[in-house]
Amino acid sequence: MSFDGEKLEALRRKYADSHGGELFNPQFRRVADKIFSESGTRLAPYSGVPTFLTAPYRQVDNDNPNFGDLQVAMVGVPMDLGVTNRPGSRFGPRALRAIERIGPYNHVLDCAPVQDLRVADIGDIAFDSRYRLELSHENIERRIGQMVSAGVAPLSVGGDHSITHPILKAVGRDRPVGLIHIDAHCDTGGAFDGTKFHHGGPFRNAVLDGVLDPSRTIQIGIRGSAEYLWEFTYESGMTVIHAEEISGMGIPAVVEKARRIVGDGPTYLSFDIDSLDPAFAPGTGTPEVGGLTTREVLEILRGLKGVNLVGGDVVEVAPQYDSTTNTAHAGAQVLFEILSLMVFSPSITGKHRQQG
Repeated sequence: MSFDGEKLEALRRKYADSHGGELFNPQFRRVADKIFSESGTRLAPYSGVPTFLTAPYRQVDNDNPNFGDLQVAMVGVPMDLGVTNRPGSRFGPRALRAIERIGPYNHVLDCAPVQDLRVADIGDIAFDSRYRLELSHENIERRIGQMVSAGVAPLSVGGDHSITHPILKAVGRDRPVGLIHIDAHCDTGGAFDGTKFHHGGPFRNAVLDGVLDPSRTIQIGIRGSAEYLWEFTYESGMTVIHAEEISGMGIPAVVEKARRIVGDGPTYLSFDIDSLDPAFAPGTGTPEVGGLTTREVLEILRGLKGVNLVGGDVVEVAPQYDSTTNTAHAGAQVLFEILSLMVFSPSITGKHRQQG
């Protein structure tokens, strides 16, 4: 149909006096009604006290927690005592909270997760000491354990990748969970400098603790010079997709393999920002060239719709190495994508929609 005066007049009658949230398509109206006021205003992304994804803030006591009716709690874990190279990911949670425009609508997964879930930012883990790594891990396990006991799925923002070990100890304490792990490194190394508690070994530790099922674990984007350290990955039965394989396989094949490996069982999703190429995310402690693009990462994540997620994390954002804030922006977008996936997780909402 050509555009003529009649068509123009019809558009004027329908849209000239309507506000930005007054939409007529039922799919879009469903979202707009959750976000816009009746007068057509919505929260300015740069205003107010910053929280993860502009979610409501809820203060939850550290000793006598009351999570109310929350389905998901986002929590900051500002601890980087386990790094092997550049420090600074303790500033990651604050940097992700400061990103001012992510969401609210996920057009690919067709959801507005902050509105579709009962979710809140509950602040940061309360650490007893900023200097003691093992004690910090105990604090993390305790807090995440409180969430699990209350039936609340944890979505954590680090911090270095060593935080995922105590999280998995809490999430997998009743039965080992599967894992979708997107990273440049397998993080299954042994003890370095007299300790096994560092960001290069959380998944070895979790398997040996009986909280992570290696046969239901897939690691995506692996590359770099540390391959010789990841013997445990292969010995335990984990599946690896190296970064160099992804262009040949294609993203749909990567997604299909990940879904097949984890199956329908409870699954944790851990995302290390260094899985991205430093061109997209230079602000991290152990950058590795030859990594994933942001578009590839989003396509992989969105392909996981319906996977039975019981928790997730975004780690290793060290914002001081990136003056552009692109690294924090990418991390916040991934946080949004994981929260969006939780809308469709059977363990969280009972929904189990197929990919697409």
